[in-house]
This record gives sequence, C-alpha cells and structure tokens, in this order.
Amino acid sequence: MSEILQVKNLSKTYPKFQLKDVSFAMEQGSIMGLIGRNGAGKTTTMKSMLDLVHPDQGEVLFFGQSIHQKENTIRQKIGYASGANIFYPRKRIGEIAKMTKTFYDSWNEEAYQKYLKMFGLDETKKLMELSEGMKVKFSLTIALSHHAELLILDEPTSGLDPVSREELLEIFQYLAKQGTSILFSTHITTDLEKCADSITYLKTGRVIASKPMHAFMADYPEEHSLEDIMVHLERSPLSFDGE
Repeated sequence: MSEILQVKNLSKTYPKFQLKDVSFAMEQGSIMGLIGRNGAGKTTTMKSMLDLVHPDQGEVLFFGQSIHQKENTIRQKIGYASGANIFYPRKRIGEIAKMTKTFYDSWNEEAYQKYLKMFGLDETKKLMELSEGMKVKFSLTIALSHHAELLILDEPTSGLDPVSREELLEIFQYLAKQGTSILFSTHITTDLEKCADSITYLKTGRVIASKPMHAFMADYPEEHSLEDIMVHLERSPLSFDGE
C-alpha cells in the first residue's frame, strides 16, 4: 500500500506545552488511532498537520504533496471533523451544509442525504438545538459527503451513546474497505480495539510508539487490553521509539 499521509518531525511550542518531533505515517485504506491522555497533544498534532495552527517546524505530506504547495487540491481530498466544532450555532444545519458544499467540487448530494438519514439528522434544526452527539454526527456527515480520501477526526465518538458509536465504527470499517484512510483521536480505547489497524501513542507532546495494532499490543503481553496498556504507559517513565 502507498503512504497517504507522512508526518515528519512536527513541532509546536506554546508557553506551557511543546509538541516535539512528532512523526508517523499512514497507508491508504487504513484506520489509525491517535491516543494519549488529555493534554498529550492529539488536537495540536491534527491542527498543525492541517495548518489550522502554524507549526514551528516539520513537514506534512498528503498524497505525497505539501499542503502549502497544493492546498486547494489537498483540502478537496480531506475531511476534517472535530467533536468541538461549533460551526454557526444559530443557523439551521441545512443552511450550513448548503454553504459548505460550495467549497467542494466532489460534493455528493446523494451521500449527504444518505448520512442525514443514517444519523437521524433534521435539516430544519439549528445547530444549537442539537445534542453534543448529534453535532458530532453532523460534522461527520459533512466530512463524508465529498468523498474524502482521508478523514481526520478529532474525538469523533465523543458524546455518542454506545449504539451510535458502534454504528460509526462500522461506517469506518466500511469506508476503509473502500480505500478511505481514517485517522481519529479518541480516549475510548474499546473503539480502537474494534476497528484500528495501527496506533500512534502521544505522551507529553512526543510519540511513544507508532505501529500496527497487533505489534503494539504484543509489546505489552502482561496487559489484557489497550486501556491497561495506556495506564501502564502513563505511569511509566518517558520512553520513546528509537531511544
């Protein structure tokens, strides 16, 4: 498989936090979980990758190209959704979608209507009237409606009930089989165990490990679950791949 995403030595410094030399890569049609405790740097990594915040250094290649060189082409192929997205809270979601689709040449109205129905979304509702879980579903509907080849999802299962989470994971697996790559951060480790092909683990702004799920789990044979491994790693002294 070809690498659809390459992140090389991505760094960003804030007064009280530093993202340092974050590197990992994803293959086409794969699902990668980006994990780590709150404040580990997951959101900063994603926003730096997309140039939503400007990294101090590093290189990010989407489809072998820098977003600075082919921004419009690349953004057409990427879907981004965050559990924290607020869009325009007083607008009806149908109006938001109507505005959004003008930015995408590959917008598929049939797909949009399909995901509206699948997620039980009412276009006449204002965003502020939706529950947190329904806001996440709307973010995903937008991201999935323009045939993105790479989905970058920041806590997409946040606020969803167990049944909705299960439905979403099934959608992820279906999309991956169709060749869509999915990078998503989450603190719900059971979700990753069900669908992730690989794991990138962040701790205090640095990558502890980035490898296939089976290899990551095999590194900790005494732990019985991904959650157990996370607890073990957070309690252990810092140790990074290659050191």
